[in-house]
Amino acid sequence: MCYNAATSIKRSTVTEIIKVRQKLIDALRQAAGQAQETGKLPQVPLPEVSVERPQNPEHGDYATSLPLKLARATGLRPLDIAGSIAELITPGPEVASITVAPPGFINFTFKDDWLSQQVDSILSPDETYGNIDLGHHRRVQIEFVSVNPTGPLHVGHGRGAILGSTLANVMTAAGFDVETEYYINDSGSQIDAFSRSLFARYQQSLGVNAEMPAEGYFGSYMVALARDIVAEQGDTFLKLPAPEAVSRIGQLGLSKMTDQIRQDLKLLGVSFDVWFSEKSLYEQGQFKKVMALLQQGGYLAEKESATWFVSTALGEDKDNVVLRGDGSATYFATDIAYHYNKFIERKFDRVINIWGADHQGHVSRMKAVVGALGVDPEQLKIIISQMVTLRRGGELVRISKRSGDIITLREVVDEVGADACRFFFLSRSADSQMDFDLELAKKESQDNPVYYVQYAHARIASILRLAQGKKLSFGDGDVSLLASEPELALVRKMLLLPEIVETIVHTMEPHHLAHYAQDLATVFHSFYKQCRVVSRDNEPLSKARLKLVAAAKLVLSRTLRLMGMSAPETM
Repeated sequence: MCYNAATSIKRSTVTEIIKVRQKLIDALRQAAGQAQETGKLPQVPLPEVSVERPQNPEHGDYATSLPLKLARATGLRPLDIAGSIAELITPGPEVASITVAPPGFINFTFKDDWLSQQVDSILSPDETYGNIDLGHHRRVQIEFVSVNPTGPLHVGHGRGAILGSTLANVMTAAGFDVETEYYINDSGSQIDAFSRSLFARYQQSLGVNAEMPAEGYFGSYMVALARDIVAEQGDTFLKLPAPEAVSRIGQLGLSKMTDQIRQDLKLLGVSFDVWFSEKSLYEQGQFKKVMALLQQGGYLAEKESATWFVSTALGEDKDNVVLRGDGSATYFATDIAYHYNKFIERKFDRVINIWGADHQGHVSRMKAVVGALGVDPEQLKIIISQMVTLRRGGELVRISKRSGDIITLREVVDEVGADACRFFFLSRSADSQMDFDLELAKKESQDNPVYYVQYAHARIASILRLAQGKKLSFGDGDVSLLASEPELALVRKMLLLPEIVETIVHTMEPHHLAHYAQDLATVFHSFYKQCRVVSRDNEPLSKARLKLVAAAKLVLSRTLRLMGMSAPETM
């Protein structure tokens, strides 16, 4: 069973590394201002001051490109600007050196003893390392999956499920109050087609020669669903007038399909705080209310026997139908009412929708209508999750082995496991199509990134058990003894987790976690090869290294659990 981090993440104060980074930014801003006051730099507006992690660790722990940004406005050489600013920076106690590098960077390197001291801060009793106070309890709703309950989940739906649940975990760790939601499309023409299809299959299961509707659902799962209903209800629905039978069997079928979706998601460790019914928007009056508001605001127009939302007045290329000629609502119209409910009635500060690739064209008009409702469109973030292709090594997998039909999410989870599904779905950015290699996901080797990362955690657990067996406690370990390059490289990598959390919140790209997990595992494996941890020959150093690997275990565990994965103690 996968861990649902969003329900168990504890709050913490601002992480030390975030404070230090801000101190560097403040020191840079102050030094640049002082350089202008003393005439070393011209009086021009300062651009945004930031520091980044350089790709090459030889360039320090942080670097800034501020001199390059100032060069155009001042007409000076970036390297000269860097020198003028660097000489005025007052370094904090954690900084060992400040250097200038071509073409105009200022690099900061931390002191070794400051780095080693961070091991103790990582091993805080509340195990909240990696949490940051960025959200200030602002309310965020993340809606994802939201597949019509007219069929089982397929692999692409799984990708959206993992993106959404991981993003919820990360934003909770960043201090937001997160609510996850599944929007159940339980009304409209597709539900009608589903109900009539199910009734036809039900009749056929009882020997009645019934014809499937042309726009019906022909998947083999419908036959199985009809047989289940026959087993439970017998010929009950044959005794009812056809319209009533279609309606009642449709509702029963939708309930069963929704339950199946819940169970399939549970296998992935995905759950929702709210399951929201589309039908409720009509029953509780939100749809009628929002149409009236748009009418009053002059955003609706009657033309071509339909009612249109005048998107062109808000910068869109074309207007969009909200009510067809027969008075039925389009999906777009229902989405308007749904987002009115989210922003105006439930008052979320921010709404994040994760949609499939077929919804790409829906994004800009949804932003436009949110603006028409008086909400800043920037409060709505829509992430488009691209398609997933299944492979077995070099062979493309197109159909289910079980049914000769679509490949369901449950089949993939059953074959490779929930952890592999979660990691592989997170390994690429949402906007890129991905290949999912089923054979690779099952390998117990370093080629499989899931195995590689989890094995690092299990190896650390084994080291700690060995030490415990030898009655070697590390509670009083002196971290100042951690001074070698492999040890400090591991500390440096562990210190990145809070910034990874911050980056994901700003970019809405949870794939950074999967990449970080692999990097952290790689650095740990390298440390392990070079540094013997448990040794009676040098007990003080052993205790210090045990404290280091315990911290690495905590960080790796937190990373895995933010991804919704398990952190195995043995493998």
